[in-house]
Amino acid sequence: MTGLARLIRTGRDDFARDHWGRGPLLSTADELCGGGFDSLLDEDAVDELLTTRGLRTPFVRVAKGGRTLPERSFTGPAGVGASITDQVRDDELARLFADGHTVVMQALHRTWEPVMRLVQELSDDLAHPVQANAYITPPQSTGFSAHYDVHDVFVLQISGEKRWRIHAPVLVDPLRTEPWDQRGDAVAEQATGEPALEATMRPGDVLYLPRGWLHSATALGGTSTHLTLGVHTWQGGHVLDALVDHARRAVADDPRVRASLPLGVDLGDPHALSGTLDHVRDALVRAVQEVPDDVLAQSLLGRSHGSRRAAPVAPLRTARDLAALEQDPTGWVLRRRDHLGAVLHGGVLRSRAGTVTVADDDSACVTRLLDEGVVPAGDLGVDLARRLVLAGLATPDRAA
Repeated sequence: MTGLARLIRTGRDDFARDHWGRGPLLSTADELCGGGFDSLLDEDAVDELLTTRGLRTPFVRVAKGGRTLPERSFTGPAGVGASITDQVRDDELARLFADGHTVVMQALHRTWEPVMRLVQELSDDLAHPVQANAYITPPQSTGFSAHYDVHDVFVLQISGEKRWRIHAPVLVDPLRTEPWDQRGDAVAEQATGEPALEATMRPGDVLYLPRGWLHSATALGGTSTHLTLGVHTWQGGHVLDALVDHARRAVADDPRVRASLPLGVDLGDPHALSGTLDHVRDALVRAVQEVPDDVLAQSLLGRSHGSRRAAPVAPLRTARDLAALEQDPTGWVLRRRDHLGAVLHGGVLRSRAGTVTVADDDSACVTRLLDEGVVPAGDLGVDLARRLVLAGLATPDRAA
């Protein structure tokens, strides 16, 4: 069981209809039957990341009672041989944690492989970008007061217990430009009312919250760790941005739009602008209506590729294996790089690895690799195999 199915107690269709972007869903460990999330991140992993991985800000934050500490209070120089002044100091973190501060480990999908794998699976299932942060809270402490996020979240309780209070939004579907602190008074007032959901989360429990829903959590008993998967949903506003961008470029080529306004024009006088304004408005409306659907879709696909990462590639092993394959392709296969989001259309392959032109003679082989996932290197030929590997589309591997 992977991806979304690991995180919800309902079926996918029921979740999409009743909860996605609509309202909270709490799934207990018993309902999920997944055995918890220790394999993703345990306390030993947290200590390893904070002490031996050379983390820098903003990969770590520290907070208490709704206040985030300045970075200088827990970072310092890295020592001889590196001009790094913002490396995390584990001794300061130990002191702050003992004093009741929450440690926030950000972007774990970039620094911890088990979390990276889950994030990639969930991104594929949802077709929306996902990030991961961990919150390690001392006993009886609240890291952040009631607030809302501008992205959906899945909260995975790793260890310990947290008491969560959930309230309905003060702003439905907030955008990234509408953070909660712009409505601090309304948030604080809403949080004093009867919660829509109040529950103690225990290891293995998962809570889904759409963006905008107010939440706060207090650790109970011992140290509590939860992992938050933030889902940065694609919205109609992204379609609007892409549509307007294409239309604006088309209108910009209009000679009348490119021409200078009259000498001495009063930009604050609508009558002085009326002729130009009418022409630009009409041209923009026509341009919006004329943007081809497929062009708009390709633009959005490009934005999607830039928001997520394909599976990691090991540079040294790949170079070594590619050299061996070139010497003798017998016994070698090419494996499609996972999470590429690759689409081959009109001789152009677009993916998270970039854009690659594919010759007509190679289209069938490339399509086979994308569809089947594994192709014998001998079937592709050394030259094509090399190009696919160096383009980041595939990795060489010994045949089973």
